[in-house]
Amino acid sequence: MFKITGKVSGVEITLEVKKLGEDYLLTLTGGKEHAGAVAVGLFDEESRRASSSVITLPGHREEQLALDSARRVSKATGKTSVVVVGIHVDNINPEGIREIVSAAEEMVGNFIASCEKIT
Repeated sequence: MFKITGKVSGVEITLEVKKLGEDYLLTLTGGKEHAGAVAVGLFDEESRRASSSVITLPGHREEQLALDSARRVSKATGKTSVVVVGIHVDNINPEGIREIVSAAEEMVGNFIASCEKIT
């Protein structure tokens, strides 16, 4: 299991990763934790390309972060990934959102880098 936590814009963000057989389950949460968007990333051995699909709960805006994270993890690992994102902060401004998204993307990058060191 991989876990990383950071604080940005006064909000604690946590990325937890669990292996499911050969695949990965990632949860990326912060503020008022919830399941706002769920994405699945797939890697096609033949084309060597990754794709992802997302389901977003009504009223939530985590879809792009979930979609991009699932695609990045599957592309880097060659495995299926499921990414659940739920970050909620009341009255956050656009700059705060950008900072949180950037920090979350960096956390996913740190996980990918840790996978590359193992393989």
